[in-house]
Amino acid sequence: AASHNRMALECELAEITLRRPDDWHHHLRDGDVLVDTVRAASRQFARAIIMPNLVPPVTTAVMAAEYKSRIAAAMAANGTPAGSFIPLMTMYLTDSTTPDEIRAAAAAGDVKAVKLYPAGATTNSDSGVTDYAKVQAALVTMAELGMTLCVHGEVTDPAVDIFDRERVFVRTKLPELLALAPGLKIVLEHLSTREAVEAVLADGSSIAGTLTPQHLLVNRNAMLSGGIRPHLYCLPILKTEDDRQALLAALRSGCPRLFLGTDSAPHAIGRKQSACGCAGVFNAHAAIELYAEAFEEAGALQHLEAFCSLNGPRFYGVEPNAEFITLRREPWTVSKTMPFGAEVVVPFRAGETVHWRIV
Repeated sequence: AASHNRMALECELAEITLRRPDDWHHHLRDGDVLVDTVRAASRQFARAIIMPNLVPPVTTAVMAAEYKSRIAAAMAANGTPAGSFIPLMTMYLTDSTTPDEIRAAAAAGDVKAVKLYPAGATTNSDSGVTDYAKVQAALVTMAELGMTLCVHGEVTDPAVDIFDRERVFVRTKLPELLALAPGLKIVLEHLSTREAVEAVLADGSSIAGTLTPQHLLVNRNAMLSGGIRPHLYCLPILKTEDDRQALLAALRSGCPRLFLGTDSAPHAIGRKQSACGCAGVFNAHAAIELYAEAFEEAGALQHLEAFCSLNGPRFYGVEPNAEFITLRREPWTVSKTMPFGAEVVVPFRAGETVHWRIV
């Protein structure tokens, strides 16, 4: 009865006002596309953790500062007011990253987190970590400085089925990572399995997790049933309905260590619709509206603001944003394509209806 009453209340809710959200996992890419990707991100987010898997990857504080300058130039070019969107830079962890480089990044101030890609796990991850022992000194230094490690939590062993790579990581590699640097703050990004979300829920304080709109809203049938839909192909790959239901249940838990991370990762249409399409879903055009749909499906709209606007700042040790946004229950149709530099990108839910809108 209580569940029925909650769902009835949510169906009657016409508007939601919440603190302006942040995105704790975002790919802006680089070059001429920045004008478009920054515009999409800044429409709703005040801050975003910017991923470093460029070509070449952002492996030093100097490279992070240079990338931040290019983002600022894109903001000026597309008319985004200075200071209205703050990119929080990250550094790409490699086998050769030293404690001194970690200290230099922390001292410079631009780098808010370090990203661990297992080598070969996803787009532009060939320079990633091959052996945790090689980065232990860097991780211990991060723990001492209170710097966050963002982790793409999948194994890359070709003998492991692609649908099981996150589960195997949680079972075998996460304990190893935790043992290397006790006290290290870790964000397990883009949780996609029951096992991964349960690992975050079970931890006391040092492990947080981000959830994407696509993993919350669709399962692998949406990508594979009735034909291959390449614009839903991402890594971690979409999982089973049981996994998706576990993610929705986690939203209902109100866990303060779960927060928004879109993993918005655009590729031009030709790089998706090809014989070997790239991994990544572009969702920044409607991210906060899509999260509202997911929380409504979960019967958890009372936790939407904490997930989008409060939990992430608390984990990263920054203040929540002072501004507010309002979502209205108002259906609208997503464009079939959107500008992406000289090309176009196909957004998540292209040509479909989204039921909430920022006003």
